[in-house]
Amino acid sequence: MKNSPSSEDLHSWDREHFIHPWHDMNYWRDYDNMLVTEADGIYMYDETGKKFIDGPGGMWCVQIGYGQKEMAEAIAAQVMKMPFASPWTNVTEPSAILAKKIADFAPGDLNNVFFTTGGSTAVDTALRAMQFMNNSLGRPNKKIILAREKGYHGSTYLAASVSGKERDITKFDVESRLVHFLPNVNPYIRPDDMSVTAWCDAKVRDLESAIESIGADKIGAFIAEPILSSGGVIVPPEGYHKRTFDLCRQHEILYISDEVVTGFGRLGHWFASETVYGIKPDMITCAKGLTSGYLPLGACIISDEMMEKMAHKGEVLFSNGYTYSGHPVSCAAALKNIEILEREKILEHVREVSPYFQNRLAELKKFPIVGDARGHGLIGCIEARLSKDGSRLEDERKIGMRLDEVCNDMGLIVRPLINMCVFSPPLIISRSQIDDMFEILEQAIIKVSKEFIK
Repeated sequence: MKNSPSSEDLHSWDREHFIHPWHDMNYWRDYDNMLVTEADGIYMYDETGKKFIDGPGGMWCVQIGYGQKEMAEAIAAQVMKMPFASPWTNVTEPSAILAKKIADFAPGDLNNVFFTTGGSTAVDTALRAMQFMNNSLGRPNKKIILAREKGYHGSTYLAASVSGKERDITKFDVESRLVHFLPNVNPYIRPDDMSVTAWCDAKVRDLESAIESIGADKIGAFIAEPILSSGGVIVPPEGYHKRTFDLCRQHEILYISDEVVTGFGRLGHWFASETVYGIKPDMITCAKGLTSGYLPLGACIISDEMMEKMAHKGEVLFSNGYTYSGHPVSCAAALKNIEILEREKILEHVREVSPYFQNRLAELKKFPIVGDARGHGLIGCIEARLSKDGSRLEDERKIGMRLDEVCNDMGLIVRPLINMCVFSPPLIISRSQIDDMFEILEQAIIKVSKEFIK
């Protein structure tokens, strides 16, 4: 048998041939990413056998943890039974059952599931469905999409166009004619003399002003994450979601809730829109936790009312779809994921340990370099702030990377975002593992503090 390639070979081939997401094109052959060889529970292992707590939970997605043998068995069984069937002309048992389950979990009359390959294509589908509906209703100019600064909705063309994160230095185009961004909703940046309630009022007025200036007759949808995850785990002020939802209803603007991160347990519920925030959107997008990252799968869930408005008297095709829509193996993985979440009462576990997780997170504010520590459920962020006037911005930019490096040395993976570190561990994390995670974070903060506070 041919010997397995060495870790040196793997790193070399990775640098020479694998284009990773978000790599700096000036240094794309110089990256030396961690070579992960195994994973189990909440832990990952590198090629030396070193164990790491997976703070980001993969990419906000590994809800049930790594190494679930029955997940592997369910995937293998479906592969052997039937690995693929065309979604254009066939029904499969896994996709039909999963569509019914998702419809049962979703709020209100969101009973129609369009399967996609991931979160970006789920968002694209939602936006195209809005365009299709308004064309069907004879409203071809009602197409502007309202989105939020710091929001992230994906990398495909439409999804990237409505993403409001700071644009990294890029040569990609976006369709700016279709989108209007509302200002940052993060309560952390409010003036020192402004209450959170007043901040919420101001953010709702941002939406009112946009509707007045653009015209409701030109606005097709408002797309919003319940928590702006990749933007820095921004938790909008209490009441903001419901008030903005009500404004959209008042002006016949579709409300798209992007639950790619928050869906399937991150906040302790299948979906957060209604249970946590009291809204019943016209569409919900989901992915990530749907399969716990074991296989790619996403979905756009559409209301009955909206589907009826998309109907035509004559035959008109909803010509949106993917070769792997409703892929039977991915759907089988999602069904097993849901079974494990239900049987192990993982959503209940999240609701039980989240207050403890958030308390440990809030305690990090005691360190001078931590300007804010925020989150909800099992998702959190620490943000560095060395000066209120921004005079130490360059130092702050370095802190996120240094915290990542120091945590990594001590066996914790976090995700650096400029001056922030974010984390969303597997939902099976125990209280003692939460303690392990935050003890490493505290030690890292203490060490990095000495480098930046003289």
